[in-house]
Amino acid sequence: MAKLPTDLAAELAKIGEAFAQRTRDELRELARLANALEGEADIRPSLETLHQCLHRIAGSGGSFGFETLSEAARALEIEANQWLSQATLTIDRAQRRRFAAGVAVLSDHLQLREAPPTQALMQAPRAKTTVSGSSGKIAIWLVEDEIPLGEHLVHLLGQFGYEPHLYTRFDALAATFQDGCPDCLVMDLHLTEEELGAVEALMTGASFQALHCPVILVSAKGDFSTRMRAARLGVDGFMLKPLDIPRLVDRIERILEERHAAPYRVLIVDDDRDLAEHLRLVLGADGMDVEVLNKPEQVIEAVGSFHPELVLMDMHMPEYSGPELATVIRHHDDLLGLPIVYLSAEQNRDKQLLAMRSGADDFLTKPISDTELVAAVRVRAARFRQLANLMTKDSLTGLLKHARIKESLVRELARAQRTERALSVAMLDIDHFKKVNDTYGHAIGDRVILALAHLLKQRLRKSDSIGRYGGEEFVVILPNSDLPMAQNVLEDIRARFEGLPFLHDGQEFHCTLSAGIASTREHPDADDGQLLIVADEALYAAKHGGRNQVRSIRSPEC
Repeated sequence: MAKLPTDLAAELAKIGEAFAQRTRDELRELARLANALEGEADIRPSLETLHQCLHRIAGSGGSFGFETLSEAARALEIEANQWLSQATLTIDRAQRRRFAAGVAVLSDHLQLREAPPTQALMQAPRAKTTVSGSSGKIAIWLVEDEIPLGEHLVHLLGQFGYEPHLYTRFDALAATFQDGCPDCLVMDLHLTEEELGAVEALMTGASFQALHCPVILVSAKGDFSTRMRAARLGVDGFMLKPLDIPRLVDRIERILEERHAAPYRVLIVDDDRDLAEHLRLVLGADGMDVEVLNKPEQVIEAVGSFHPELVLMDMHMPEYSGPELATVIRHHDDLLGLPIVYLSAEQNRDKQLLAMRSGADDFLTKPISDTELVAAVRVRAARFRQLANLMTKDSLTGLLKHARIKESLVRELARAQRTERALSVAMLDIDHFKKVNDTYGHAIGDRVILALAHLLKQRLRKSDSIGRYGGEEFVVILPNSDLPMAQNVLEDIRARFEGLPFLHDGQEFHCTLSAGIASTREHPDADDGQLLIVADEALYAAKHGGRNQVRSIRSPEC
């Protein structure tokens, strides 16, 4: 069991104390209501109030460590619910006295906290010290004892915009880890017993584990036993020699995207402020971006501004039910795919299924441990993100799809016109790509496309937009870039792509690209469609001018 960070543990403890104090006051009032049942002719209104409060305590108590309180309140809640389900309440005085006695002793359970909220079965995000250069590039450490090969690999990785550093001896690498770690470690090993022992000693050591450094092993041996030994070391990737650089880059990119993905965004809708804050802190400690909404009537505005990837919603709230809110959300077409998960003390399976018919996707039952909560939310948010990516991004390259890059151009052009800044649009096409597919096969053709996609992502800015327009054709949108700036960037990418080696059956070949650029400085009155047409005409000129070049077309007025 791993301890939470001290500051977080203190916050959770503070919320737990607030819950205990508020519940203590509430239980006094519930005891008064329960005692009054004996003399009331119509007990339904009081019993409904008791049921609602007991439901909340049963669901919340366990989250703050009051397990016996939660269980006792749930038993009373079930009994109250059975009575309320009767068309005509027929409860004798003995039953009322026994129920009131059960409510009276609930406060005794507040003295028992079985699971202090300062503990959680989860791991807080680990800090990582990197050694990236002053340029801020991704640092790749490469272990390769063949110096000419190592220097060649360093050059090729540099073409993709990485900052590679070569180590020819494993002991020199191990010593360097005392001062930090790279964004990714690539080790070309012979995988002898001696080398494996050294690698195992490094990777299983406490200091290396704390760095959380991804590792890719490269070897000339690819048999099952060798791969199994590598898997037992916990490496993130295993590649065979001769090393295919575009494929290595793809593996590095996938590892880094997974590790440095944006936090999942979760919206909590719950009128219980103490519980909602507890959930926010627990999910936030796992690295999620969490917002709490205590006013359910503002749910559409909150979803529109926060753009959550999951809504975690109580099913029973004083003025609105979870199914009612879910229905309101589903009235909006653009929110049909947003995951809605109920978090409620409701244990009746039929009622859970009935509630989910209103548009919810799943049901989590209170009380729920911190570990279960984090795991359940993370899995569901990850699934939503994957589906959203499938809708907006190309499955091979991870770049924006045709329609999405056109939407991005509309937005960026509007921003450029509003700010009176230059915007450039480029269309790129891989030269003689049909010949690549015909000669080497479509699998190799896909690798060429993927290599260019990675090169574009590495060499362009975060503010730039990149899309796969179709087949081997790409569109790049460069905000705040005039024609000379865009030409310099595209020329750099063209030259780097020309230098990339691709492998097929041990044989190396190269590809080139052509590009056409259109800029708002030269075409100030062009709309998004006209800019694409001009860029396509420039690309056509580059193709007919000999290929492997970058062209632009200036407006006659310029």
